[in-house]
Amino acid sequence: MQTPKLSLILLSYQSEQQLPKVVPEILDRMAHEQIPLELLIMDDGSTDGSFLAAKSLERQFPEVFAHRLSRNYGSTANAFAGLSLVTGECAALVSDDLQTPLDVLVSMYRRWQEGARIIVPYRVTRQDGWRTDVPANWYYRIMNAFSEAKLPRIGTDGWLIDREVIDIVNTRISPRNTKLSLELFLLGYDPVLIPFERPAVDSVSRWTWRKKFKLAMDTFFSVSTFPIKVMSGLGLITFMFCLALTLVLAATKLFFDNSLFGFPIPGWTTIMVLLTMFNGIILFSIGIVAEYIWRIYEEVKGRPGFIIRQDDQTK
Repeated sequence: MQTPKLSLILLSYQSEQQLPKVVPEILDRMAHEQIPLELLIMDDGSTDGSFLAAKSLERQFPEVFAHRLSRNYGSTANAFAGLSLVTGECAALVSDDLQTPLDVLVSMYRRWQEGARIIVPYRVTRQDGWRTDVPANWYYRIMNAFSEAKLPRIGTDGWLIDREVIDIVNTRISPRNTKLSLELFLLGYDPVLIPFERPAVDSVSRWTWRKKFKLAMDTFFSVSTFPIKVMSGLGLITFMFCLALTLVLAATKLFFDNSLFGFPIPGWTTIMVLLTMFNGIILFSIGIVAEYIWRIYEEVKGRPGFIIRQDDQTK
C-alpha cells in the first residue's frame, strides 16, 4: 500500500539566506524516513530575494512548489493560503528556521498514521528572554482562563492536521483576525500534544511587538466573550453602588443635617464623582464593544484574507 503524502507548508518571509539551507535538509530527512512529500514554499510578500530563491529550489526539486502572496499578510494568513493549495492526505506547518525540529515533524506524521487528526507540538520550556517570555506566558494564562480554547502553558509551534480538518479549515474558518493553531483547538478531535525542546536559532525574529500585540488582541476577542460579560457585571455593580450611595445621601439629608460623621457633604462633590465614574465606565464599555464591532465589520466587508499571485506559477 502506498504511503500517504504529507504536504509541508514552509512559511517564508525575508528568507533568502535560509531557504537554500533548510529546503534540502527537509527533503533529505523526509526521503530518509520514506515519507512522500510536497513542499509548498509560501512567500509572504518578501522584499528581498526570497521568492527568487524559492523559484530556484522549485526548478531544482520536483517536490517543491513556490508561491507568493500579493503582499505581506502575516504568518496566519500565509498558513491559510498554504492550506488552500495542499493536495496531500495531511498537512503540516514549518518555519524557515526549523524552530520545530524535523524529529518532531516525523513523530507528528507517525501519530497521524496511528489515527490522530490534529497533532500539535508544544514547547517544554521558553528561553527567548524575559521581554518575550513574560508577556507570552501571561498571554497563554489569560487565554486559558477566559476563552474556550485550552492551550499548552508555554505555547505551541506548528501543527499537523488530517485532510478532513484541512477541508473544514478551507471552507468554514475565516483567515481574518485569528490564529490557526487556536482555531484547531476549538474544532475538537482530541488534539494530540507532543512536547519538545526548541533549539536556539541564530536568526532575529521578524515578529515586531506591534504584530505580536495585534495578534494577541485578535485571538482574544475572536474566542472570548469575557469582556462583554465584564461590562454586564460592571453595570450591575455600578447600579448597586449608586443605589447604596443614593440611600446614604438621602439618609444624611433627612436625619443627619446633610453631614456624615460630622463632615458636610456638598452637593456638587457627589455630582462630580458620579459623573466622572459613569463617564469612565461608559467609555470603557464603548471601547470593548468597538473591538468586537470592528472585527465584525472586517468580516462583513468580505475582503479576501489573502491573495496568491497567479503570474508566478510554473508547475
